[in-house]
Amino acid sequence: MWKKKLKEYKGKFKNYSIRNKLNKEKKINSSFEAILNSLTLEEIIALKLELAASHVNNKLYGFPILRSLKYLVREACIMFALSTTRTPKDAACVLGITERQLREEIKKFDIKPEDCNYELSDDTN
Repeated sequence: MWKKKLKEYKGKFKNYSIRNKLNKEKKINSSFEAILNSLTLEEIIALKLELAASHVNNKLYGFPILRSLKYLVREACIMFALSTTRTPKDAACVLGITERQLREEIKKFDIKPEDCNYELSDDTN
């Protein structure tokens, strides 16, 4: 019986998927996903920084990369936790923080549930 209840309950982030959003916007495809999957997170970050720097003659002077990176990674982890769990309480558990701390982080990064709710098609329940 509890499995049935677990399947019936859907949190407000149930339809969020950055993968579906980017696929819908035609920014990624399955071959890109396969290539991305073969890279480490460190390689992806280094490549993204290199590509960003290439547009400004490989100089990112004045941009505090190390200081900003902490916040970029925190926001990405929060978005991931919200997208893979049913409730904010579960997301807080995944992150190893309290619900209160999660609410504070959501407020700090101005994350809105409607911004996280990307629907791929009309047949989602």
